[in-house]
Amino acid sequence: MKIRARRRLELNQKGSTLIELVIGLVILAVGLLGVAGMQITSVRGNFSSNNLTQASYLAQERLEFLRGLSFSDALLNTGSHSEGTATISGTAFVRSYTVAQEAIPNGSLKRITYTVTWIDRGTHSVVFTTKRAI
Repeated sequence: MKIRARRRLELNQKGSTLIELVIGLVILAVGLLGVAGMQITSVRGNFSSNNLTQASYLAQERLEFLRGLSFSDALLNTGSHSEGTATISGTAFVRSYTVAQEAIPNGSLKRITYTVTWIDRGTHSVVFTTKRAI
């Protein structure tokens, strides 16, 4: 009788070990799927961050160039100016700027606003503004 009880106990242990293994694999699979989802989110975030960095660089570089021009340069005429599209790493960045005369007594101050717009899962833009005096 002791032998039969021992065999039943051994059979129950083997069966429960297999069930535990399957449950463990299911938990592992669910965990790996969660990590894969976070990885996709991370890659998308890096892509958007790279585009923001590129747009900021384009705007800052061009704005510094415009600030360095003489006050009466044709590129600093009042109004809107389009600078076309720059493609970097497959993303098209549309660049434009506006120049406005500031309302001060001698009119010797211009406000330059530079905008870079791009599309990746929505429309985004970066806007920098500076002022240029005589």
